[in-house]
Amino acid sequence: MRVLIILNDAPYGGERTYNGLRLALAMLKADPAVQMTAFLLGDAVLAAKAGQKTPEGYYNLELMLKRLLLAKGAVLLCGTCLAARGLADAELLVGAQHSTMDALASETAVADRVVVF
Repeated sequence: MRVLIILNDAPYGGERTYNGLRLALAMLKADPAVQMTAFLLGDAVLAAKAGQKTPEGYYNLELMLKRLLLAKGAVLLCGTCLAARGLADAELLVGAQHSTMDALASETAVADRVVVF
């Protein structure tokens, strides 16, 4: 099964992006054959910034995205959203891919399930 999770909110301050990644990781744990793609839009692209240092005991979205990548998932980032926030590819976690709205349209068309947070 192909699953696309679209994340829109800032990585910290709210919990939608966190909960979207929790769901993605739980689905991969339940069925490692799931083909998982997370597409980050808007402020959610900040979750893929490398070198995040969160307080002790606080969730870290960079680490969660790394777990998704280690499970053979894909992390795609809206290029327009990255540019608007001044984020360069060199600032992103290894494995996260600069992407486009056309790629999101393609991923949506082939996904069996699309979940939006």
